[in-house]
Amino acid sequence: MDNLNASEQRELQGRMEKRQMKEFMTMYGKLVQRCFDDCVDDFTTKTLHSREEGCVMRCVDKFLKGSERLGQRWQEQNVAMMQSGQIPGR
Repeated sequence: MDNLNASEQRELQGRMEKRQMKEFMTMYGKLVQRCFDDCVDDFTTKTLHSREEGCVMRCVDKFLKGSERLGQRWQEQNVAMMQSGQIPGR
């Protein structure tokens, strides 16, 4: 990024932000769909039953903890690869 002029840096930054937002929205959509499919099964009322609500809370918590752990492992692997002189993606 150092060899880009200011305009190119702003454009690249904007593209990266859009990509991150798209990835976040995709992940959020998958989370909502998965937890809804796994937990909600009574459509006789507008509100969630306590069992369904508890299931959704556990589902979201599990997903977020899993995503956090995955990110940590990815960072650990990148650090290990950089320390050993390997370049990720090559």
